[in-house]
Amino acid sequence: MQELSLDTSFARSFFPSLSSGFVFMDNAGGSQTLRPVAERLSDYLLNSNVQHGASYEISQLAGARVYEASQHTRDYIHANQLEEIVLGPSTSMQIRILSLALSHAWKPGDEIIVTNTDHEANVSPWTDLKKKGIEIKIWEYNPETFQLELDDLKGLITDKTKLLAFTHASNVLGSINPVKEITKYAQAQGLLVCVDGVAYAPHRLPDVQELGVDFYIFSWYKVFGPHFALMYVKKAHLEKMEGINHYFIQSSPYKFQPGNVNFEFAYSLMGIFDYLEAINNHHFEQAPKGRLTYQKAFDLFTQQEEELSGILLDFLNSNSDIKIIGNKKADKSKRVSTISFVHEKLDSKEIVDQVDPFRIGIRYGDFYAKKLIEKLGIEQKNGVVRVSLLHYNTHEEVKRLISIFDGIFK
Repeated sequence: MQELSLDTSFARSFFPSLSSGFVFMDNAGGSQTLRPVAERLSDYLLNSNVQHGASYEISQLAGARVYEASQHTRDYIHANQLEEIVLGPSTSMQIRILSLALSHAWKPGDEIIVTNTDHEANVSPWTDLKKKGIEIKIWEYNPETFQLELDDLKGLITDKTKLLAFTHASNVLGSINPVKEITKYAQAQGLLVCVDGVAYAPHRLPDVQELGVDFYIFSWYKVFGPHFALMYVKKAHLEKMEGINHYFIQSSPYKFQPGNVNFEFAYSLMGIFDYLEAINNHHFEQAPKGRLTYQKAFDLFTQQEEELSGILLDFLNSNSDIKIIGNKKADKSKRVSTISFVHEKLDSKEIVDQVDPFRIGIRYGDFYAKKLIEKLGIEQKNGVVRVSLLHYNTHEEVKRLISIFDGIFK
């Protein structure tokens, strides 16, 4: 039986910006926004923009709208309860809040392990705790495999280690880490586990119960929505953690949301769920219900992205002057469609500058994964060239980029 493919034209029709003729391949920096997201956001502001908790009709409607979005969000990541979902302005801020809340219970000499592959969002909030006497250890990737090896982690853990922070997928390497396996081992040693899912969530559907993590964070503006973020906090930790809101606010998630959540952004997330449901209804005669709706849509996205990655990686692998920074194969079980490389003879900025006139958006740099770029020793090349693809990109767009690269590399 032939595997069902994503109807890319149908998917693209939900993203107004894709009709402009510009090709978006800097998606790891932020995806394009869905029309249903903008419509939901506008509807909230124009028709229910009041404070929550009052007895009058419009206040009740506003509260019900955000509650509905929260319920869908809980199902989306497969959390147990609504209280485990903390919505906020960004992943960087969410992890900063988490670090402040957790550190109240730690003392000088306690240890945290971070990696040298992560975006600084999941590094700096932890390393800044050195001011409180917390010791920081670095889990370094294997330079031959570009992977975080569990055996290397084992040698870093002591009876003083409190937390392990690492990424689900690297925003430079594109590699998918075995979160469930790492988490199971770390928790068996008494560690809390904080996973940055920002570079993973646009490509796969997170399942926090399956992963078993204590904390999981990602940004919705990477997943077709507004500049907004989600932090999952396992229920077992909620009551023990000190909040950062007013002293009389002790309920979760409100105690981690000073000034309250952004109501219109929260409600606009419904547009993402609308989109995933529309994808299912378009592709399947008997569309699945519930969370399976989201999973079936992401299965289609994953297949499309693996095909696109394969086309680009085959081209890059064929050039002896190019070194791919990450897994060289388009294996969806091992990598997402974020592809980074350096050229032996050309500076990364020089390459991107030559692509810009063709109205294709790619990028060069360290992408806030500074420790990784330093370890690779490629700061002098202006970091990597990064092409980050999403399911709404097309085979034709990738082939057009390859044609441009071919002219630059000759």
